[in-house]
Amino acid sequence: MPRKLVERVLTSEGPRRTGGTRVRRRSVTVNLAESPLTWLHSRGHLSDRQFDAGERLRADYERAQLSPSVTMRWDPVRVDGGGGDGLTPSERQLSAKSRFDGAMAEAEPGLKDILWRVACACEGLPDAEKALEWPARSGKLVLRLALDRVADFYRIR
Repeated sequence: MPRKLVERVLTSEGPRRTGGTRVRRRSVTVNLAESPLTWLHSRGHLSDRQFDAGERLRADYERAQLSPSVTMRWDPVRVDGGGGDGLTPSERQLSAKSRFDGAMAEAEPGLKDILWRVACACEGLPDAEKALEWPARSGKLVLRLALDRVADFYRIR
């Protein structure tokens, strides 16, 4: 995974000047290419099983090409039909869509909102909680529950 490092200020106000000198602010280096699931897993907030389930869900989401397309697709066209699984590209796409729909149905309505936002749309937990109008730090528990159900669907042990 490529690294895209930027320096971010830890306060919501940004840098301010006081008496002609700059106030020192605490900052952190952030990898913008890192997914929220990877971030949570690397800090011990998700188990290996939950992380694997989230990655499988995101892979099926991307294979099914469910994200909105805003421009013309310039992907190279494969003449031979692709992989050795005997399926055409359209059949592989439909299979991924079916798995994605099944996994989201397993998560149930109360859990799939945060699951889709964090695993598929790669929104950070604070942003997802704010968009869903949830209390701060409540999304992590709900996300873990949803990922456990998705892991059961994918039969990840």
